Amino acid sequence: MPGVFITLEGPDGSGKSSLLRRLSAHLAAAGCDVVATREPGSTPLGEQVRRLVLDTEPKIDRTGLADALLFAASRAQHVADVIRPALERGAVVVCDRYADSSMAYQGAGSGLPMDELAAVQRFATGGLVPDLTILLDLPVEVGLSRKSAEVTRFEAFQDRAYHERVRAAFLAFAAAEPGRYVTLDATQDEAAVLADAVATLERVADRVPCLRDAIGSRP
Repeated sequence: MPGVFITLEGPDGSGKSSLLRRLSAHLAAAGCDVVATREPGSTPLGEQVRRLVLDTEPKIDRTGLADALLFAASRAQHVADVIRPALERGAVVVCDRYADSSMAYQGAGSGLPMDELAAVQRFATGGLVPDLTILLDLPVEVGLSRKSAEVTRFEAFQDRAYHERVRAAFLAFAAAEPGRYVTLDATQDEAAVLADAVATLERVADRVPCLRDAIGSRP
């Protein structure tokens, strides 16, 4: 497909939502056709699933498998309705979380078999893999302290060890796929993280002409 698919991954509180806004605005200013999106969400079904999987009330004791299948249902609709059509028209899609989050949270965090979970992701996405994944990494305690004002099920009902497993999984994914992943220090301020993220666009700059302009006008 002629577009570029960029995903933002990382532990809770790493600043993905902030980077999504700032990076998308920078790309738009450079003349890119940008689609800023998030998971779960971004479709009517996805927003319903988002409430189911993130809200703390009512408290529902679900298995990791149930969570994984809910996320996969949202992702399938998201790819079909938003991501794939945008890439087909040549847009730059920037997505806050994607399949790697399921692998980290429901796989490493909740202990689901990684091979089976990976098969679910391939089925849900039709095999669509990001061109570039920006991993925002920071210590678990720093991320959770940032999330104190916005608590979801994953902060409210999971212990520190769970979040440490999630972080370790993301770092392992980055080590295993250095061609797709770039790891950034998310303890920096927002301006520094944005500058680092823009620099990573060099990896995919040959795909869409506006990306070269975005790199040249670094924030």
